[in-house]
Amino acid sequence: MELRYHHMGIPTDKVRDGETYLEKSKVFISGYEDSDYGIEWLRFEDDSELPEIVRKLPHIAFAVDDVYEAIEGKDVLIEPDSPSDGVICAFIVENGAPVEFIKIDPEKDTLFRESN
Repeated sequence: MELRYHHMGIPTDKVRDGETYLEKSKVFISGYEDSDYGIEWLRFEDDSELPEIVRKLPHIAFAVDDVYEAIEGKDVLIEPDSPSDGVICAFIVENGAPVEFIKIDPEKDTLFRESN
């Protein structure tokens, strides 16, 4: 299976310009489209139900062709889900750190842009 670097997600408590709110996860994301290196900032609502490890630690995300294959046999933290149109993602824990696998349909995507 091919892993392609997609982004690094960094939790923050600072309000940033251009935030997009993901109601389901209760998180504001920003920075990805403006970063040459795929850095994404995540600001979580106090009542976000995402696991603490995702809310507190940075994560690396890899684009994959099949999210289900990517998590097979792994320590799954967040089962495959769709945070926005055209995006499916899941998280595992690898050596104590969160890792995200993401599949993006460029024709339906409203969250990420594959220009980076």
